[in-house]
Amino acid sequence: MLYKRIIPCLDVMGGRTVKGVNFLNLCDAGDPVELATRYANEGADELVFLDITATHEKRKTLVDMVSEVAVAINIPFTVGGGITAVDDALALLHVGADKIAVNSAAISRPELITELASRFGSQCVVLAVDARRTGNRWEVYLNGGRAPTGIELFDWVAEAVDRGAGEILFTSMDHDGTRNGFAVETVAMLSGRFPVPIIASGGGGTMAHFADIFKRGKADAALAAGIFHYGEMSIPGVKQYLADHEIPVRIK
Repeated sequence: MLYKRIIPCLDVMGGRTVKGVNFLNLCDAGDPVELATRYANEGADELVFLDITATHEKRKTLVDMVSEVAVAINIPFTVGGGITAVDDALALLHVGADKIAVNSAAISRPELITELASRFGSQCVVLAVDARRTGNRWEVYLNGGRAPTGIELFDWVAEAVDRGAGEILFTSMDHDGTRNGFAVETVAMLSGRFPVPIIASGGGGTMAHFADIFKRGKADAALAAGIFHYGEMSIPGVKQYLADHEIPVRIK
């Protein structure tokens, strides 16, 4: 049986965890190491750490902070932000990351996905995609949601999977931080079309939203941030609700 995963996300800026709505109006949400420790203790299945301004500021990921988080937790750990080359990924893996997430750099140079998958294996490479609905299509954005690319979501995911991406982290910019529910129909299409795990991100606000993204959306994992950071929901509470609704999850 494949368990569905609950993944808290640490969006980090200036050494602090932040959260906003639709990628705007970012507010402080706490110390990354403290939050990571709490989530690992509560039974999170994995943790995602995204240095959300690294690409925009043209710098590398905060390696020292990644190392601090890695020491504090004992669950799989994905890191993204500012990774433009194999050596960048190697530095993060050496300090404790388990998987590498690429976004803007992969759009600018898709060969990066191939290089990472060839060096570390597809299981280590996560394609993070930020997209917004424009009419009847989804457009991919880069630089932390700042810049539209004109690239269509499904075309980009197809290329990335062909190049070796082993997992897709799809964030709906329209749903991000709204707590109105995930982009269920789009996630279901991604899950049905591609042979890799799909992580749904953006919009989780109630227990029912999590059940919906797993049942109708066919997601392999659901990622959330603010609802966990601010104590509106707990990981054990979400997991118990899912278990009660016959969705397979690991209960700590």
